[in-house]
Amino acid sequence: MERKRILIADDESIIRMDLQEMLSNLGYLVVGEAGDGHTAINMARTLKPDLVIMDIRMPHLDGIEAAKILTEEKIAPVVLLTAYSQKDLIDRAKEAGVVGYLVKPFKETDLSPAIEVAMARFWEFKHMMQEVDDLQYALLTRKLVDRAKGILMDSKGLTESEAFRAIQTMSMNNRKPMKTVAEAIIMAHDAARGKLQ
Repeated sequence: MERKRILIADDESIIRMDLQEMLSNLGYLVVGEAGDGHTAINMARTLKPDLVIMDIRMPHLDGIEAAKILTEEKIAPVVLLTAYSQKDLIDRAKEAGVVGYLVKPFKETDLSPAIEVAMARFWEFKHMMQEVDDLQYALLTRKLVDRAKGILMDSKGLTESEAFRAIQTMSMNNRKPMKTVAEAIIMAHDAARGKLQ
């Protein structure tokens, strides 16, 4: 089985060293270490780790803000490390899309469950977002095909099923998605109407 790749971000080198050792003992591969939020983001964009473990309090850009950017860009799930369990930090972490939270000091046995749950939640989120994108694409395609069918029915005197079949045939013959064919029909129709006006 392929080892999960993890990026560590903490401004204290001793904590990074301890964390690297614990993660290695658990069978994870540490692909990089950062001492501040900006470096962590840049490294994550380049290295594409499976997970980022990041301290909240870091110079230049705190872990919560860095986590927000990594979540928005869908780069990797983030587990935050902190010595503080204040409610405002937890609320900010939730809003930033953080999928795991460990309070220092933690033990090696605390890491694996936090990592595995965080990665599972992140992949569920990514899968759900992909489904939403697919549904939006399907809905847009359907709207465009319906409009193109209407144009063909009006301009060529076709029935609805004949118009649909015509779009389908053009799609197959030109090896283009039905959405692209429908857009072309609509654009040609709109251009022709523009010339007539």
